[in-house]
Formats: sequence, C-alpha cells, structure tokens
Amino acid sequence: MVEMGSEAYEYQLLIKHILESGVRYAPKQEIVYRDVWKYTYKDMYERVHKLANSLKEMDVKKGTKVAVLEWDSHRYLECYYAIPMMGAVLHTVNVRLSPEDILYTMQHAEDEVVLVNQDFLPLMESLKDKLSTVKKYVIITDNEMPETSLTDLEYEEMLKKASNSYEFPDFDENMMATLAYTTGTTGKPKGVWFTHRHILLHTLAVAIANLGYTTPTRITDQEVYMPLTPMFHVHAWGIPYVTTLLGYKQIYPGRYEPQMIAKLIKTEKVTFSHCVPTILQMVVDNLPEGMKFEGWKVIIGGSKLPKGLALRAMDKGIKVMTGYGMSETCPVLTLAVIKPELQNLSDKEMVDYLIKTGLPIPLVYLQVVHEDFTKVKPDEEDMGEIVVRAPWLIQSYLKNGEKTKELWRGGWLHTGDIAVMDEYGYVTIVDRLKDVIKSGGEWISSLTLESLLSLHPKIREVAVIGVPDEKWGERPLAIIVPAEERPSEGELKQHLLKFVEEGKITKWAIPEKFAFVEEIPKTSVGKIDKKVLRQKFK
Repeated sequence: MVEMGSEAYEYQLLIKHILESGVRYAPKQEIVYRDVWKYTYKDMYERVHKLANSLKEMDVKKGTKVAVLEWDSHRYLECYYAIPMMGAVLHTVNVRLSPEDILYTMQHAEDEVVLVNQDFLPLMESLKDKLSTVKKYVIITDNEMPETSLTDLEYEEMLKKASNSYEFPDFDENMMATLAYTTGTTGKPKGVWFTHRHILLHTLAVAIANLGYTTPTRITDQEVYMPLTPMFHVHAWGIPYVTTLLGYKQIYPGRYEPQMIAKLIKTEKVTFSHCVPTILQMVVDNLPEGMKFEGWKVIIGGSKLPKGLALRAMDKGIKVMTGYGMSETCPVLTLAVIKPELQNLSDKEMVDYLIKTGLPIPLVYLQVVHEDFTKVKPDEEDMGEIVVRAPWLIQSYLKNGEKTKELWRGGWLHTGDIAVMDEYGYVTIVDRLKDVIKSGGEWISSLTLESLLSLHPKIREVAVIGVPDEKWGERPLAIIVPAEERPSEGELKQHLLKFVEEGKITKWAIPEKFAFVEEIPKTSVGKIDKKVLRQKFK
C-alpha cells in the first residue's frame, strides 16, 4: 500500500468540476434561450459567479436550501451550478404539482431563499404566509419587474450589481447538492436528494454510454442539445450536466409550446433531446404533412415507448431510443443500446430492441427477481421486480426512515417496476407493480397491450388499466384517443388476435371493453395518470 503524503491534494468529486471542464474546452460555445437570449459558456461562467455572490449577500451558505420555480432556461442552468457549488442545496420545485403539494414540499425542505418566475407569482403570493422558513424572494422575468408584495429583487438586476469573482470552495463530495420531490402518486411527495459525488459519477457514466455504445441516437461532439424533460425533474434526467461537461451547444425552450419547440429545432438545428412519449406524440402530431426532422435524436423515458409511436417518429426522420430510471436513481439506469452481436439486424428488427427498457449503463448492477429474490428466467415471460445498485442512488428519503427501509430491502433499491429479461440481457418493463392487471390468476401487462394497440392506424393514444370484475378480480380496459376515424371494438379485438397468434399475448389478455375519450390525463411530468383513470372508470 502506498502511503499518501500530507501535501497530496484530496480531490473531491464536485459539481464545479463539470462546469469548469466544459468552459475550459468550449468557452465560446453558445447557450440559447428561446428566441430572446444568446450567450457563451464564458458568459454563463461569469454569471454563475455573480449569482453566487448575490446569494452570499442573502446569507446563503453551506446547507442553505434555495428553491427554484422556473421554466427551462439559461437561468435555471446557472442555478444548477452556482447553488450547489457554494455548498448550498438546489431545490428544484415541481411547478406542476398542486398548490397544496408545492406548499408541503417547500415546508418539508425548509427553503430559505426562493427564485421564482413571474408566471408563478400568484401561487407564491398565496403561499407566502405559510412559508415560515423563507427569508428572501427573487423574481425571474423576461420583461419588466412586475408589481409584487414578495420582493423588489429581480434576477437580472441583481446579477448586474454583483461581482463576477467568487471562490468556489472544496468540501466533502458527500454533501447534499440537489433536492427534489416525487410526484406523490401514492401519498405525500417524498424528498429525493443527491450529493455532488452522485451527480458527477452519474454524469460520467451517462456520457460514456451515450458516446461509446452503438445506437441510432449515439451522440458525437457536434450535437446541439435541447431538453424536453422539465429541468425540475431529476435535473432534466442529468443531461444538462453531461452536455455542459462536453461543451455542447445548448438550447432552452422556456415553457413548452409546440410552435416554439418546432421553431428552435429548425432555426438552431437541434440534434439531441430527451422526453416522455407524450411530448414526442405532441411533436409528431403537430408536424405539418411532409415536414421532417431529419437526424433529430431523441431518448424516450418516463413511460414505455409504444412501437406505433416509435415507427411514426421514424417516418418523420426522428431517431429514437428508450432510456429508463426513476426519481430515486438520479435517474438513468439503462439505455436501449445495441449489443455487438445484434448490430447486423435490419432496421425493422432493431426497432424491437430500441423500444425495450434496455441494458444497464456502466457501473449499474440490475437484477429482475421474484419475491424470494431468485432471478427470473431470461425467456421474456418470467416476470419479476427490477432491483438495482449503482453509485448514484439515493441513500435515504429526506426525513422519512420508514419509506427508506422499504426502498432498500435486502440491500438493493426496489424500483416497483415489473419486468422480463431476454436471452441477451435486455430488460423490458411490462408494468408497474401497482399497475399490473391481476386477472383470474394471470398477470396481464398493461404496457404490452398499450404498445400493441398503438400499432393500429386508427389509434392516436391509448392507456390500459385494470377495472374490478366480480368473477376474475380484474379485467383490462383499453381507453383510447382515436385518430381521425374511430375504430370499432371488433376491429380492435381482431387487431389484438394477430398478436395472440404470434405468441406476444394470450387470448385472455384481450380486453372485452374499450372506452373512447378525447384526452388521456397526465401527471405533472407528462406520464399517463392511471390513478385518475382508475378512479374515473372503476
């Protein structure tokens, strides 16, 4: 064993190293916000220093919780760095939660400073008297400072007055860096927090997987990046940290509007994004006839990518691939990269692998297990729960020991996702533990039915839930948003019978009932809200 000298530098894995690497490599690279703001990495770096000095004036120090309520912007990106680099904690508030849940998360976090976009001023003004820990508010606006009883501080004016020199300290890499909350679909939102070490290791592994493995969405050093996953949602899946590290051009669309998104993709020549299937659906549905986004690479996560949507996106020139993770995992665990022995498949055959949940990225250990922790057979039929280990998983929920014990049973993080595995090691999630349909002693995958129904040309969007049945316990119900022409129930049953003959589903899985709706409800992060659907159709 080599003895370390007392003069050796103890290198801590801190978020500041991500930013400084990107600025050193590409100081003149552009960062663009909508069609109103454009500056360089060097400019952003200076503004990060200014923001840190401004927050220091407000007595922000190590451990101080700073809440941000903002759309996806260059200013949010500055907060990603300045706040944790000071040793403070960035609380990315989910602005799509109910006012009641937003109040709960901010109280639970004990936020002391709040940076708030003017769009959320009415909300903050209504909650102000109940936020006893908050000492200061700062308004974020693209326009003139609005009238408000909260504060006279405005983000841009504050930065203008601040020094552009701040000495970001070294400290323990295991300090809390960011804090967010789960969407609370099964109770109160839970506090999910990550350290500097978590985020830096996650950044490196995601970069390696996206740069090094073979896939249609493989990135190069020429990408133009635009997130279409909210920046409040697990650091926009951690990709802004990856693209900053690599010095890529970055585009931030603000509030999501189809016309603005399409405009930015075209004018800024966006090549790389990520989103949930509903956002991809929105883009594909709103593209004019004959228009294509040739070469646009999009990683899809949050919920299963239906094969029908994947094929429609490919017809529009969009290259897609699935990724998987959850709020508790920082979040990326898998990507549907193509193993060397499968790279000679035809495009048609490869689609079936690109829409699988995928393979673990570097440093992730993933198993699919039964309740007794025995592994499932790699036959794509034997189902079990995904459990994982990786160096960036949360160690505990904030102030919630009971839920932490449930999460980490047996020394593995339990995802609650039910999956199968194939002979090559690819995992495919077939349902959430709470969403799988238990019918007459058989488990029916709602996600598989959704994917197969999505291939019908008369279906624009579909959700499948289990509804109570006196005889069988539960039966599947397909809830459908039709395309221009509404399909008959007979047509849909005949469509599914083809997949029975192919062995993809059993005849028992075919729903007896179909419901037609104009819109399917979504959660705050764009996933199909099956809790609402179950309540409506029970």
